[in-house]
Amino acid sequence: MVAGGAGFLGSHLCRMLLDRGDEVVAVDNFVTGSADNVSDLLDRPGFEVLNRDVVDGVDVDGRLDAVMNLASPASPKDFATLPVQILETGSAGTHSLIRLAMTKGARFFMASTSEVYGDPHVHPQPESYWGNVNPVGPRGVYDEAKRFSEALTMAYHRRHGLDVRIVRIFNTYGPNMRPDDGRVVSTFITQALLGKPLTVYGDGTQTRSFCFVEDEVRGFVSLLDSGYVGPVNIGNPDEFTMLQLAAKVLEATGSRSDVIFEPLPEDDPVQRRPDIALARTVLGWEPDVALEEGLERTVPWFAHRLGLSR
Repeated sequence: MVAGGAGFLGSHLCRMLLDRGDEVVAVDNFVTGSADNVSDLLDRPGFEVLNRDVVDGVDVDGRLDAVMNLASPASPKDFATLPVQILETGSAGTHSLIRLAMTKGARFFMASTSEVYGDPHVHPQPESYWGNVNPVGPRGVYDEAKRFSEALTMAYHRRHGLDVRIVRIFNTYGPNMRPDDGRVVSTFITQALLGKPLTVYGDGTQTRSFCFVEDEVRGFVSLLDSGYVGPVNIGNPDEFTMLQLAAKVLEATGSRSDVIFEPLPEDDPVQRRPDIALARTVLGWEPDVALEEGLERTVPWFAHRLGLSR
């Protein structure tokens, strides 16, 4: 089962699992997920989609080998518009999926986030870093939902022997993103393709590391199949300023859009970069797709999604 299976990451994960021969049940309430993301999978043997909210509980007939929890609104736009739903999904939703895994004797896979590190004082961020998070800030709804999810997952692992895996996801991009989700890659590409100015917050020197979605979900599957509980960082350690990213998007789109500057949002991290030494050691995983190649593979999807010809 992939909860959040019609979302950006979830849809790519469903596709990868099907490609290797797994049967997959995708669960989504379609608040931020899209039926279009999995429309090409509907006729494939062994694939099923359930329209359910994990907060209300989910059940399926038959055996489950793994419950993979990718359910949650996860973009900056969602932090402002769906704050209560994010917290409910991270708490009650995670709990319902854990109970399902316990009932089925399934492995439970928790998709957490680099947001648990907050605005980090340690760079790059290893899994051993406890983070610098403002629990009452506007980003706190997502930070704390995922921190709680990790704690709940480990409580069931320690107290009840639940077989668990925890991944911490760093910035990921690729086809199936929502053009208006507020993430920097989707925002820049959409603005560039529409000939609008690219909006850079702050002075543009803050940094992020961007992982192409195929690399990211390959890391998920490696962790799922491994014997390592986690948490494990899965992300691309190549680091770019926002101005560097803007330049690369303009090059990939062929756009002549200007760059404009806006004030930095509250609690926006100054830098974010994964230490992936653990993933390399215990999973044999590292990303293959450089940012330039990833953008070249992502821009045509956005152009099609926006009704533009390229």
